[in-house]
Amino acid sequence: MNKTPKQKAIDFFKNLLFAAVAALLIKSFLIETSRVPTGSMEKTILIGDFLFVNKFIYGSSSPRNIPFTNVALPYFQLPALADPEKGDIVVFEYPGHRDELFSNEILNYVKRCVGTPGDTLEIRNKVVFVNGEELPIPPKIQYHTRPIPAEISDKRIFPRGSGWNQDNYGPYVIPKTGDVIELNTENIEWWRTIIDREFGKRVVSTKDDKVLINGQPVESYTIQKDYYFMMGDNRDDSEDSRFWGLVPRDLIVGEALMIYWSWNPNIPFTDIFNLLASVRIGRIAKLVY
Repeated sequence: MNKTPKQKAIDFFKNLLFAAVAALLIKSFLIETSRVPTGSMEKTILIGDFLFVNKFIYGSSSPRNIPFTNVALPYFQLPALADPEKGDIVVFEYPGHRDELFSNEILNYVKRCVGTPGDTLEIRNKVVFVNGEELPIPPKIQYHTRPIPAEISDKRIFPRGSGWNQDNYGPYVIPKTGDVIELNTENIEWWRTIIDREFGKRVVSTKDDKVLINGQPVESYTIQKDYYFMMGDNRDDSEDSRFWGLVPRDLIVGEALMIYWSWNPNIPFTDIFNLLASVRIGRIAKLVY
């Protein structure tokens, strides 16, 4: 009661600073927020949903980039309580298109994990099998078209030159740390991008029917990371691991936990009344599974 206006101002800014630091620590190590920009997970998650992401379970990390920019930062990661499992809805940094060394933008994607390191994944007429057993079907999975016949190949599919399509895929063995891959000029396109990304630069080439890494002839390569296969629940309208490839463990941010806000993103902010009227009250505080 006896504080001067100056002391009250100092106390206000101290409290504001404390709240900002607390929010930064929570965001960095416990809970991340993520916006859903595409319909690849409909109707499990809708465009315009805003998610709380549990970062702690998969290993919290310090900020990976300067907020609202594509400037990456050096970061450290705490030990994980668990690794992603099949069926988890996972938030991760997009690794880039199939043949890119890395993504030009830092983007968070949300997909369902359907394959873990060492698994053998196969899709038969849209149905996913892992290690020979049918994977449990997500409760709100969507299909829009009939299966593409297995004999029709899609040049967009990962890995390059596989001859598969999005509805009939594999079998494909998801690599894990320590796997020794035999390399030759016939299969190098399956592994080129993975190896280049593990080095962080273009190192794979071929010459005189030999595979070279950093200019040295090799006949094999030892995988340095664990990898995961991600797919959207909206199976016929999802750009996922079938097209752009695998997600390395170090790009996984956390597990989608809960929807904390949801509205129609097609309504501009200038139309504030209609935007607020579009709020999906029934989706707020809804757990994601």
